[in-house]
Amino acid sequence: MRIITAAIIAAFAALPAFADETEGHVLAFDRVDGIIVLTDKTVWHVPAEITLPDDLSRGDRVLFEYDTAGEDGMTKLNTVTRLATALPEGTDGGS
Repeated sequence: MRIITAAIIAAFAALPAFADETEGHVLAFDRVDGIIVLTDKTVWHVPAEITLPDDLSRGDRVLFEYDTAGEDGMTKLNTVTRLATALPEGTDGGS
């Protein structure tokens, strides 16, 4: 019985992390502390080893790619990619 239990525990411990992604618009960005707040009020702490665009700013659309451990949540933020830049203040985005 101990062997079966040990085998089950080993199998669950060997489960890989799953890759996931989300995107949104930047509401606020603190480059010094590495914090990005999206318009849906989610807060992302960006590790120093992740390179961000020098001119990342409010209104830019970004994509976060990260690893998760199922129900245990996010384990590692892998990349932050800018998908689109914000229109300048007072610009009409219509065609």
